[in-house]
Amino acid sequence: MGINKLKVVLTEEAQAFLDAQPFKAQQKIYYNIFKVEEGVMKVDIFKKLENTEIWEFRTLYNGICYRLFSFWDTEEETLVIATHGIVKKTQ
Repeated sequence: MGINKLKVVLTEEAQAFLDAQPFKAQQKIYYNIFKVEEGVMKVDIFKKLENTEIWEFRTLYNGICYRLFSFWDTEEETLVIATHGIVKKTQ
């Protein structure tokens, strides 16, 4: 039995957020999205926010936390839509 693969779709807002980030950060974010699509469900890169139906792709690169907020398309079941992102600087 194979690993369930996911399809991740970026909205225009999420794509614009990614396009605005430094190239190396973009590469790492896309790599983490690819890992989730391949079935890697590690909490440090993809986790559900408590008491919500919101999930976030999490990428730490060069001391900066990049977050893409997402939700499941319940009609397609394996489709995750990334809606928009934020940048959090770490201490």
